[in-house]
Amino acid sequence: MTADEPGANDYDAFAEAYAAETEDNLVNAHYERPAVLDLAGDVAGRRILDAGCGTGPLTAALRDRGATVTGIDASAEMLALARQRLGAEVDLRVVDLRDPLPFADSAFDDVVASLVLHYLEDWAPTLAELHRVLAHGGRLIASVEHPFQSQAQASPGADYFAVRPWSFVWDLGGHRAHMRFWHRPLAAMTDVFTSAGFRITAIREPQPTAEARRRFPDQVEALATSPCFLFFELEAGDAPTEADST
Repeated sequence: MTADEPGANDYDAFAEAYAAETEDNLVNAHYERPAVLDLAGDVAGRRILDAGCGTGPLTAALRDRGATVTGIDASAEMLALARQRLGAEVDLRVVDLRDPLPFADSAFDDVVASLVLHYLEDWAPTLAELHRVLAHGGRLIASVEHPFQSQAQASPGADYFAVRPWSFVWDLGGHRAHMRFWHRPLAAMTDVFTSAGFRITAIREPQPTAEARRRFPDQVEALATSPCFLFFELEAGDAPTEADST
């Protein structure tokens, strides 16, 4: 998780409130995370980077499925909570996804980027780094705010096709968290993925799970009938060359 301006997206300030809100809720625990794990499939024996791991619930799930997982996040407080969950054996590091990654080329078989890219104005440098640390043929599994959802939050007349910031206040158990995301249209997402050397193998808009419907019968209908998040599975191909950009 990253911050684009002072006071916005300050997860250090509300890490515990965020953890309490998302640990077992509908949207994160019983919709988004199951959808990412479904895309990931059988991960036993795979080296996985959880990019923007937060408090580590997805890291833990991947580890429990037999993967060797490394978690990175820009928030030290979120990682402190992840450490409590995961123990000392999991490699956790404070890393901002806008910076070069402290890993060797081809260090991972998969990268998961769960609800993190929409914090970034410019995806290209981050995707270049994620491509670099992936083995050839490795996968990037990413979930982002659905562009129809962010467009619905926009002021009347806002340009759907423009990459632009949008802000809101998130009430987390009485803590007012100021959030700032970046809206981008679907074509801008797919273009930057392919420009970074990824091949798109799946785009999904999943329905809530049966467990979600059972646990949250009064809330699930809205999630089942309107866009919320968009999920991508991408395969790392050859790195783009200078000639590719000319």
